Amino acid sequence: MRRISVLCAAAGLAVTAFVAASPAEASYHLIRWQDTGFCQIWDESIPTAPWPSDYARVSTTVPTFVDALALKDHALRNGRCTW
Repeated sequence: MRRISVLCAAAGLAVTAFVAASPAEASYHLIRWQDTGFCQIWDESIPTAPWPSDYARVSTTVPTFVDALALKDHALRNGRCTW
């Protein structure tokens, strides 16, 4: 039982060190689903594309999630996106 605890602690420390060492390069943009008009914030650090592929990119890339929320709010107010 003690070996499992030590192994879990070591794994936790390794993951923490890896996350702390990797640079935070998050960036976001808005995508609009063609069939519904719904806009969604997409995180570019996700290695896959949104599924299904019936979407269009409707904004430039912004560095923070708060900036992406501001873009989405602006698009909602101007009628380019649905809620």
